[in-house]
Amino acid sequence: MRVGVLIVGHGSRNPQANTEFERLVQAYSSTRPDLDLVYGYVELADPTLSIALQEISRRCSRVVLLPLFLFAAGHVKNDMSIALERARRENPNIHFSVAHALGVHSDLVSLLRTRARSGFGGTAEKPGTAVIVIGRGSSDPDANGDFYKVVRLLAEGTAFSWVVPAFMGIARPLVSDVLELVARTRPDRVLVVPYLLFSGRLVERLVQQTAEFGELYRWIPTEVVGHLGIDPRLFSAIDKRLADALEGTHTLPCDTCQYRAPISGLKKVDGMRALLWSLRHSFTHTQAMPHEHAHPPLKKHVLVCGNIDCANRGSIPLISSLRRLVKNSGKQDEIRITRTSCQGRCGEGPTISVYPDGVWYRGVQECDAHEIVHEHLLADRLVSRLVDNIMQ
Repeated sequence: MRVGVLIVGHGSRNPQANTEFERLVQAYSSTRPDLDLVYGYVELADPTLSIALQEISRRCSRVVLLPLFLFAAGHVKNDMSIALERARRENPNIHFSVAHALGVHSDLVSLLRTRARSGFGGTAEKPGTAVIVIGRGSSDPDANGDFYKVVRLLAEGTAFSWVVPAFMGIARPLVSDVLELVARTRPDRVLVVPYLLFSGRLVERLVQQTAEFGELYRWIPTEVVGHLGIDPRLFSAIDKRLADALEGTHTLPCDTCQYRAPISGLKKVDGMRALLWSLRHSFTHTQAMPHEHAHPPLKKHVLVCGNIDCANRGSIPLISSLRRLVKNSGKQDEIRITRTSCQGRCGEGPTISVYPDGVWYRGVQECDAHEIVHEHLLADRLVSRLVDNIMQ
C-alpha cells in the first residue's frame, strides 16, 4: 500500500486563495506519482482536516500530515495535533506522522530573492532601494522569529540598501508603520515583497496600503511584487520536509516554542493542553494555588477580534468603548474584555464572542458598545439584531 500524504492548508473565504492552494497541491502531486496525495483545510473551506484524514486512512497504512504553512504556529502546534490524536485513536493500526511546516529553508529564501529582484522591471537590486518583506503575523513568537531570520537571510549578499520586516496583523511592526519609517530614510524607491504563499485578502489589503502610501509620497517610486506562488523551489522544500517525516529525523524545534518554554514572559503550558488553557483558567481559577494575578472567576469574558480585517472595520475603537463602559459600570473585576487574534469570521466583523454564554455577535460597531454592555453583559438580555451564533 502506498504512503498517503495529506497536505494541510489554512483555508480561506476567498475562493481565489483556495483555488491557488489546490492548484499547487495538484502541481506537486504530478511530481510525486509514488504518493497517495490529498488535501484538507484547517478551517473556512472543505474538505476539512478531519474529513480528509478519514478518507486517506481508508486507503493507506502509513499517513503523513504535511502542513503547507510557512511557519509553525497555533494551527500546526494545536489544531493538527488534536486532529492527529483523534485519528490515531480511531485507526490504531495506521502509522501517522507529521512533517514540519516549511520553515526557514534555503530554497524558499532563494524564491523570495527572485521575487525581490523582479521588482521595477528587474532593476530593483541596487543601492537606494528599500525592501520591506511582509509576513502574515502570528501570536506565536517562534513563528515571528523565524520570519525575521528569513528576512535577514534575504538581505545577505544583496545590494539593497535596506531589507526590513513588517507584519500584516497581530504582530508588530505593522506594514503602515514600517512604510512611514522607511520613507524617512529617503530611499530612491520602495519595494514591497509579500512573503505569503497565496493570494487573497491579505495581498489585496497590502496592495491597497501600498497605493495609499504612494499617494502620500508621490516622489518615492513604490511597487508590490508577486507573492511566492507555485515554483519548483517550493516543491523542493516540501520534498525535504516530507523526507524528514518519513525518515523520522528532525523533530519539531522546541527550544523556543511558547508551549514548552517561557518566551517573552509567556507562560509555560506544555503541548496540547495549551489549547484548553484559557477555558481551564476561567472555570477552575478559584481552585488553583495562589499566583501573581489572583482574582475571582469572571462572570463574563468578552473576546473581540483584533486581527487585520476586523481592525480595519473598527474593532480597536470598539474594544476601547467596551472597556470604558465596563469600567464605568464598576464591573471590571467580573467582566473582562480581551483582544484576540483571528476568530475565523473574516469579512463579517468586527466579531465578538461572550463566554460562558457562548454567544457570538458579528458586524458590531463602536456605536453598538453601549447596547452590548448594558443589555447583554449587565442585564443578560441578548442583542438579537447582532447575534451570529449561539453555541450549545
